[in-house]
Formats: sequence, structure tokens, C-alpha cells
Amino acid sequence: RNPALVHQFYDARRARLGEVEPNAAHVALARLDAEWRGKLLIVTQNVDDLHERAGAKRLLHMHGELLRAWCLRCDERFGWAGAMGEGAACPSCDTAGLVRPDIVWFGEMPYDMERIEAALLHADLFVSIGTSGAVYPAAGFVQSAKYRGARTLEINLEPSAGSLYFDERRFGPASVEVPKWVDELLG
Repeated sequence: RNPALVHQFYDARRARLGEVEPNAAHVALARLDAEWRGKLLIVTQNVDDLHERAGAKRLLHMHGELLRAWCLRCDERFGWAGAMGEGAACPSCDTAGLVRPDIVWFGEMPYDMERIEAALLHADLFVSIGTSGAVYPAAGFVQSAKYRGARTLEINLEPSAGSLYFDERRFGPASVEVPKWVDELLG
């Protein structure tokens, strides 16, 4: 309803990205990505680039990316740094005013759901890190993985809404608990 406000919101977050750094949890997951020889898919609901800056490669942004834009006229998606505002022009079709952040908004389907579901079908371990477990479809991932026989682990500050579905739960800051878990996993 208020495009100017929405663009201000995302422009402000994009501008502040340079002021934040990956934390120990991001770094530990990037280490897991680099050292784990088996299949791995890190699915994040976060729209920042902290996983990439930490070094993660096997990564999927199910809610889009702050540093990407989407032209509603030609359907092109492309990198975007800096302010976007309402008058941004698409580099592919030159149309102005129909470019938006490439972010999944409420009521829209998250990206790559087929790839996520396929990974859940074949997972032997599902780990949920730092989520309320209350927003679907992500909140249902633990049930899908568990139903298919995966071991499940929750790492969170406190029990999530779906905590009962996890075989193991570890509570504390992700920046503490995730590195400990990755160290154990990699031995």
C-alpha cells in the first residue's frame, strides 16, 4: 500500500549491510560447508549476505536477497547495491518504477521450494538454527524431514513452536552453540 515506505525500509537495510559482519555461527556453517564431503544444503530465511561473506557456498535464500532486485515488467532478476527507491530502472528493459527488492513478502511463495522439499526427502539430518518455528512453510520442514526418517536437531535461544518435533535440542546463542555442534560433527 505504501511503496515509498517499503523502499525506504529495504534501502536502509541495504545501506547498513556494510556495518555488520558474519558471526561465529555463520563462520562455523561456512566451515561445515567447506569441510563436509557429503550432501549439504544451508537454507536461510535471512535476506542478508552474511553466509556468503563467511564463505558458505551450498546455500539457498528461500526469502530472497537484499542485494538483488526484480523487474516486474520483464521478470529479470539482477544484483542491486545502494538505494533503489520507487523510480529504479531495470538494466535489462530500461523500465523505471517497476523494480522491487527480490524479497519474498507475506503472502508470496518462498523461493526454491521444490529444491528444499527434495533435500528434506533425502536428508538424514535436519538442523534448525535460530527460528521461532511459527511461520510456514519453513516451520513444517522439521516434520517433513522427521517423517522421512531424518534425525532432527534444534539450536535456538529457547524452544521454538515446533520444539517437540526435534530429537535433540540445544539452547543458547547460535554464535556459541553452532560452532560447538560443527566441531563435534567434524570431529
